Amino acid sequence: MKRAVIVGAGIAGLATALRLAQDGWHPLVVERSPTRRSSGYLVNLLGAGYDAAERLGLVPALSAHALGPFTTVLVRADGRPKLTVPAAVAEAALGPRTMTVFRGDLETALYEAVRDRAEIRFGTTVSTIDATADRARISLSDGTTQDVDLLVGADGVHSATRATILGPDRRVDLPYVVAAFPLAHPVPDVPESSATTFIGPGRTAAIVNLGPGRSSAFFTYRCAEPGRELARGPVDAIRATFGDLAGGVPEAIGHLQTDPAGAYFDRVSQVVSPRWSTGRTVLLGDAAWCVTLFAGHGAALALAGADQLGAALRRHGDDIPSALAGWETGLRPEVTKRQALARRGMYQYAPPSRLHVWMNDVTIRAVTLPGIRGLVRRGIERQNR
Repeated sequence: MKRAVIVGAGIAGLATALRLAQDGWHPLVVERSPTRRSSGYLVNLLGAGYDAAERLGLVPALSAHALGPFTTVLVRADGRPKLTVPAAVAEAALGPRTMTVFRGDLETALYEAVRDRAEIRFGTTVSTIDATADRARISLSDGTTQDVDLLVGADGVHSATRATILGPDRRVDLPYVVAAFPLAHPVPDVPESSATTFIGPGRTAAIVNLGPGRSSAFFTYRCAEPGRELARGPVDAIRATFGDLAGGVPEAIGHLQTDPAGAYFDRVSQVVSPRWSTGRTVLLGDAAWCVTLFAGHGAALALAGADQLGAALRRHGDDIPSALAGWETGLRPEVTKRQALARRGMYQYAPPSRLHVWMNDVTIRAVTLPGIRGLVRRGIERQNR
């Protein structure tokens, strides 16, 4: 039985553990956090991501938590509606093989599927890595040593594994900050089964109302010094940048104030690395290729990457370096495309001027026209192949 240590118990790490366990490996997952963590923002599983969820056996569990399509209302700063994108538009554009769920529900489905098939140690980190062409010896912070066939770094955009195996950090920090968090109950100014979205120069605020326990808020904005914003903390930073808005934003900030630790609050970064593996160590998910929330495919790429890694390892047998090289060759073009799309997406989430806001409005209004919907759907289908 081949053995693997997987660093990180997020989507990428748990999906990798599940796929390897299905193929007869013995995975050990180590997670720095003392407990499971979860975030309340939405993730879309489509294309290769949906295919991977299906092959991993996750679709039945996720279907019970699928959010389905919802109406999006673009609003002005005072909360008045500007234009409406019916749920049918998103449904037609994305097609039938797609699913929208909260990130926490996806992580829970993965955890429930893998917890009896892999060992998971919380509050544990990697102390040292001693890798050769034939084996990797991993020393852990709990005092144990693991001799394994494969080390997988799936510890996110701030990956310590990446710095250890590849040297100087490959993270590219962008001049944006993002905050996303669940809402315990819907805010009154957002209609049921809909999202209100304000997009102005340099910032976006979106409040989703899908009922109790199924609602969330998302904020992003451009700033000169993201580090200074993070030092302020999510409540002060979001209030200072979005406090002038209506349309459910004040209520969402009130929710944030009651549980600031429950928010995902970070700078926006991409990871651009010339390689994802060396010898018997490999990076996967945001640790290898973070595409940012602007791309909207982070969870899907994590699932697809884990599934395709398992397929490559099974195909190459004991030749693990060749498996890792072939896996990267097959996946890298899709990652490169998504990162490029994310850089263009910055103009949608944080338009640099009022002219850009107006141009975005024109584009969104156009996709609601019946004749344009088919073109949009076919374009998205081509991107997801």
